[in-house]
Amino acid sequence: MKSFAIIRAENSGKVNVALRDLVRYGHMSFDDSPKRMDPQIADKVLVDVMNTPLRNACGSAAIVPLEDQASVAIGRLKKIHPPAHVIIISPRHAMFSHLEKDINEMPEMDLRSQEDDYDDDFD
Repeated sequence: MKSFAIIRAENSGKVNVALRDLVRYGHMSFDDSPKRMDPQIADKVLVDVMNTPLRNACGSAAIVPLEDQASVAIGRLKKIHPPAHVIIISPRHAMFSHLEKDINEMPEMDLRSQEDDYDDDFD
């Protein structure tokens, strides 16, 4: 794992679509399965990384470890438009080690809950 992607959205459907967009259009490789993340923690990470006050709280969030370097993931993310906020966390961020430790305790996301044509992306 070289970085994390944290996905924040209004609902779990948008989180699922954004995760699929990272793979399909962003050509990112997941190091492990996406995990559900407490939306309040995702909001705190956004505030810490962006160093600005939170404008809107999210209703659903996920975290996924990436095989891609943070700089590569950010470059690819700029070329796509997922329906959610995506924050790339590198080992340079103070919270990286905390997320690395806590991710194993987070429940896995059910990516099959949305019926769409993206199901083959995660096989």
